[in-house]
Amino acid sequence: MNSKEEQTNSEVTNLENESFIEQQKDPNYINEQIEENKKDEKSIYVEDQYKFGWNSYSEITNGRFAMIGFLAIILIELFSQQPFLKWAGIL
Repeated sequence: MNSKEEQTNSEVTNLENESFIEQQKDPNYINEQIEENKKDEKSIYVEDQYKFGWNSYSEITNGRFAMIGFLAIILIELFSQQPFLKWAGIL
């Protein structure tokens, strides 16, 4: 690249930086950012109370019990040296 192109690119970058700084000084921009952060905080929060029906709390609980059950099957197969279905008397 020649020096003119480099100078033009740096000027564009400087103008972008200046406009970004001016945008951040704007009170409306700051208020919008604060509101967006509040929305993000609300979306992260998971209500940790039991409710009847399909909800995130019941899905998390069911997933945890499924993991415990799967681990139990693997441990039974390891210690008994036979398949789980045979150990359980199903096969």
